[in-house]
Amino acid sequence: MDFIHISDAIQRKKGKVAIRGWIYRERKLKDKVFLVIRDSTNIIQCIVDDKNKSWNDANKLLIESSVEIEGDIFEDKRAPTGYEIKVDKLNVIQFAEKYPITEDQSPEFLLDKRHLWIRSRKLTAVLKIRSTVFGAIHEYFRNNGFYEYHSPIIQSTQTEGGSTLFEVNYFGKKLYLTQTWQLHAEAGIFALEKIYTIAPSFRAEKSKTSRHLTEYWHAEMEGAWLSFDDVQDIGEGLIKYVVKSVLEKNQEEFKVLKRDTKKLEATLKKNFPRITYSDALKILNDKFKMKIEFGKDLRTIEEDKLSSLYDTPVIVTRYPKVVKAFYMKEDPKNKDVVLGCDFIAPEGYGEIIGGSERESDPKKIIARLKEIGENPSNYDFYIDTRIYGSVPHGGFGCGVERVISWICGLENIKDAIAFPRTMLRYKP
Repeated sequence: MDFIHISDAIQRKKGKVAIRGWIYRERKLKDKVFLVIRDSTNIIQCIVDDKNKSWNDANKLLIESSVEIEGDIFEDKRAPTGYEIKVDKLNVIQFAEKYPITEDQSPEFLLDKRHLWIRSRKLTAVLKIRSTVFGAIHEYFRNNGFYEYHSPIIQSTQTEGGSTLFEVNYFGKKLYLTQTWQLHAEAGIFALEKIYTIAPSFRAEKSKTSRHLTEYWHAEMEGAWLSFDDVQDIGEGLIKYVVKSVLEKNQEEFKVLKRDTKKLEATLKKNFPRITYSDALKILNDKFKMKIEFGKDLRTIEEDKLSSLYDTPVIVTRYPKVVKAFYMKEDPKNKDVVLGCDFIAPEGYGEIIGGSERESDPKKIIARLKEIGENPSNYDFYIDTRIYGSVPHGGFGCGVERVISWICGLENIKDAIAFPRTMLRYKP
């Protein structure tokens, strides 16, 4: 017989089927062996009785042994997924040794055994949702006329802050892993106008929180002729498109994760609130008695308090210039703030998008670089983009693992990626 996936076998409901996969659970009785088999699509319980030619093999099987099975599928509501297979033929591909992962293991042990733990139903579900998220990002930008564009991972300058740079010994020269595609992307818009990427970014932040990774996937876009409002509109459209896609395609995975998807539906039905940084300070003071001095960046605790007031992402705009990157455009009406914004996810998941209209005046860029202690000559290529045909433009970066964490309702961002990298975690 031709092998089919377990989900397809369940769809058939009855008759002869052939499946293959790995032992997810096993229970041995005197006259029966119950094997729960998993593949990439689902799990199903299989029964081997003591009259089966493979009875001895069935009794030797341990968790994660790989097998091929033929038999009759039938409905049984007591089974984990409501169906069972009475095994006619059992072919063992490999007898696994005793599996090191048992119940009630610590998070650190599971990270040590991540190469095995990604087989768990939870992480399999997350990784399927992750795949949908990445696909949706590509679809959204391509459907809206953006070209995929790539910038170098190894760069000669800082973009987001020198304290979070990873140094690279590049044939004796000190270079850096990219924090963002930002500077090289801005060069690209003068050729392609509307561009996007999904690529790794690296931040050497000495942070041990549940929402930080040192290596993460960055969905970024940049566009010529974009206003500050356009940047916010595109970001809101992206988040809505991603959420719509996972709700359409991943209901089974949400069941595995026990995620209440109703908490995501408001994102599709409502416009995202847009408030200024000054508004945010007033709200924090009025609602939570938190007095934040103007000019201080919003910390995790402030972002979480703000997010508790909304059931959709909230867009905070016009941050103080002193806490934002040098390339953000000053607000023409208030030179103390920039036309920059952060999208704060609901349920305490923090910033998921940061964007701005970009400064188009080369003199202001040079002055800003000097203010932050940078040598403008290191940014000659970037300043050239303003000298030769400067136009209004803007863009944003979206932390994909942050989005996945929120969508899946994860307790820790480490579970939003197959092999997380943090300040303390660099293997496997």
